[in-house]
Amino acid sequence: MEQPADWTEPGAHPVVPGVHRIPLALPIPTLHAVNVYVIEDAEGPVVVDSGWAMPDSRTALAGALRTLGHRLEDVAQFLVTHAHWDHYSQALALRESFGTRVRIGRGERHSLEAFDLDKGLHPRQSDLLRRCGAPALADEIAAIAVDAEDRNVPHTMPDAWLDDGERIGLTRRELDVFATPGHTRGHVVLREPSAGLLFAGDHVLPHISPSIGLETAPEPKPLRSYLDSLRLVRDMPDTLLLPAHGGVKPSVHTRIDELVAHHEERLDAAAFQVKAGNGTAFEVAGAMTWTRRRRALADLDVFSRMLAVLEIDAHLDVLVDQAVLTSHEENGVRRYAPSG
Repeated sequence: MEQPADWTEPGAHPVVPGVHRIPLALPIPTLHAVNVYVIEDAEGPVVVDSGWAMPDSRTALAGALRTLGHRLEDVAQFLVTHAHWDHYSQALALRESFGTRVRIGRGERHSLEAFDLDKGLHPRQSDLLRRCGAPALADEIAAIAVDAEDRNVPHTMPDAWLDDGERIGLTRRELDVFATPGHTRGHVVLREPSAGLLFAGDHVLPHISPSIGLETAPEPKPLRSYLDSLRLVRDMPDTLLLPAHGGVKPSVHTRIDELVAHHEERLDAAAFQVKAGNGTAFEVAGAMTWTRRRRALADLDVFSRMLAVLEIDAHLDVLVDQAVLTSHEENGVRRYAPSG
């Protein structure tokens, strides 16, 4: 499959002295790789995010560390930006093998405690889709089988939490922890002010807008939280952007401005569709186009359709908060109308 323009071959790629980016392949057709960042430290490498727990990923991470003079068992700790499998699960698997310390944002506790594959892969999303007026899509999501491979992915609790405002003191560096909810409830970014680096996880991505609230226990207003989190980071001095997907970019501010503009455009488009008579999130999503290829909702795969409808649901909630729209529930479905 063709990789994006800033894809780099497997291995360890220097970012600044003492910090390396390791792209690890993912089993996701629409997302080719996740970036793992290795911070050199006297007590052993500190690794930001970890990759998906699968044999090929483990082998690739071990090989990249070996080029830096380290083994998997040398890793001092994993600092994980959020609990999605491509960031968290390999850290848990390596903890099982070597006892490596794993930390993640405290806000992820809600979803980690609620995680139960016996209820399906996306149980809360199925409920939300019904509220969005998409019962058939909800049934499709609920019917997705949980296979043995899914059940083998580690999903246990961390050794400790990362707290908003905390400063992590390493031997040579200090990392500031900032809670940036939105993509997930407990997402965090790690900022090193002295070197001008932001380990951004999925909060700020260079080419795509991250999904909102895709987790076991999503918060009620994920887009409002995401936009607030973007403003939080935008108000800090600019740094290099070290994203979890895609290449390193010179300016966090530039990309945040683009993401904010994107959501403003989508808010305007969603409001227009409600004024045109589309009253549910499913109807609004079906009237809009998706991806850079401007595809119709019906042309997307089932998982992408779920993300699209729930994204519009989040945008409509923001428009209600802004008093652009009103909403009410009717037979379990939330309906929207223009204010005034």
